[in-house]
Amino acid sequence: MKKVLLASACLFALGAFAPATAADLAARPYTKAPAMPAAVYNWTGFYLGIVGGGAWENGSGDPKMKGGFVGGTAGYNWQTGNVVFGLEADGSWADVSASATGATLVPGFGVVTTTASSKTDAMGTVRGRIGWAVNNVLFYGTGGYAWIDNKITLSALGVTASDSKWHSGWTVGAGVEAFFAPQWSVKGEYLYRSLGGESYFSGALPTGTLNFHTVQVGVNYHFGGPIVAKY
Repeated sequence: MKKVLLASACLFALGAFAPATAADLAARPYTKAPAMPAAVYNWTGFYLGIVGGGAWENGSGDPKMKGGFVGGTAGYNWQTGNVVFGLEADGSWADVSASATGATLVPGFGVVTTTASSKTDAMGTVRGRIGWAVNNVLFYGTGGYAWIDNKITLSALGVTASDSKWHSGWTVGAGVEAFFAPQWSVKGEYLYRSLGGESYFSGALPTGTLNFHTVQVGVNYHFGGPIVAKY
């Protein structure tokens, strides 16, 4: 019985002491989790990239020149607020062509079969850009100088003759570009190109204005790290 009484007294003492001990413990301090940084894209800086697409001639006659091209791009952007200004140049190898075969009257030979072909081997632009940036997405318009290197080939009676000319003109268009990684962006772009006429074969074959629709996509690498962490 004595042992039972001692054990009961110990239990009573522990029960009375435990609430006081718990009450004396300091409350666990609350620490607010740090805010996650938001990625803010700044488009200012130099970039290099690759570009490729398709082109087709805008005209009323047939056949119309059409084909593809691939090349490189270099440019620089300046951003102020949401407005982005830029300069961009591109140059591409091209295979944009058309050919036609028909009967031609050749003095001294009569009517002979003649094949005429026109092929653009290279094309490019130097343009200004202005756009509106929504964080990592840029919507822009563009315009400036355009050029092509074109060759006309004539074949008749087993004889072939070719002549190449550089056509200069203007271009205007629009596009959208978006960052998909810290220093990489992808873009899609439409350009209308109008190139002045030239005279081939020492002036014997003048051409009219050459007009092209072009749709192109590109991937650019931006130097300098365009992302700034903002809390």
